[in-house]
Amino acid sequence: MNKRQPLVKTNGHNLNGFDVEEIGDDHLYTGLETPMRADAFKLSDIEKKERIAILFEEIMQVMGLDLTDDSLKGTPNRVAKMYIDEIFSGLNPQNKPKIALFDNKYQYNQMLVEKNITFYSNCEHHFVPIIGKAHVAYISSGKVIGLSKLNRIVQYYAKRPQVQERLTNQIAEDLKATLQTDDVAVIIDAKHLCVSSRGIKDESSATVTTFYGGQFNTPQKIAELQNYLKE
Repeated sequence: MNKRQPLVKTNGHNLNGFDVEEIGDDHLYTGLETPMRADAFKLSDIEKKERIAILFEEIMQVMGLDLTDDSLKGTPNRVAKMYIDEIFSGLNPQNKPKIALFDNKYQYNQMLVEKNITFYSNCEHHFVPIIGKAHVAYISSGKVIGLSKLNRIVQYYAKRPQVQERLTNQIAEDLKATLQTDDVAVIIDAKHLCVSSRGIKDESSATVTTFYGGQFNTPQKIAELQNYLKE
């Protein structure tokens, strides 16, 4: 009898002796940039939604679901729209928020902290939710941005398949470039459903990642920031 072949071929890739299936349960972080193909935007958003709907319908059929049922017949199109227009919209650079810089006319030279920014992302290993809060802070180098823009930057990078470490650094690097300063801090506290709903099924754990740049990379500033976050 022939052995059943796997539906997905892994091409024998491994890292430090672990195959891709084992790595997928860990927090592998391969770089700052989200892995994208060179032809990622060859298809329009409309074409992508059409293709995703077809492919997701096939997935549902493979699982044995009855797509003639009134509750399920629209699901492939709903999923396709959700993927492109909502939860993975951060993959498209055209959706990056436009940020206007303003002179710091108030001459406020202490840290500005925007805390408890709620975000929803998705783990790139299993495509299940990451739910958390981001805290961002910066010290003006002479320029400031609108407070809502801090939230929008977080949401832009969260709306893509992610690894929390990468998400933290992407937000920080964008803020550094936008604000023209290294004095930026980002803290993310998140719950991963790939940990709580499958695999180890640990419902109580959370993951915290941090980025401290410039003046924030000192014990005094870290302690000051942590005090603000406790309030």
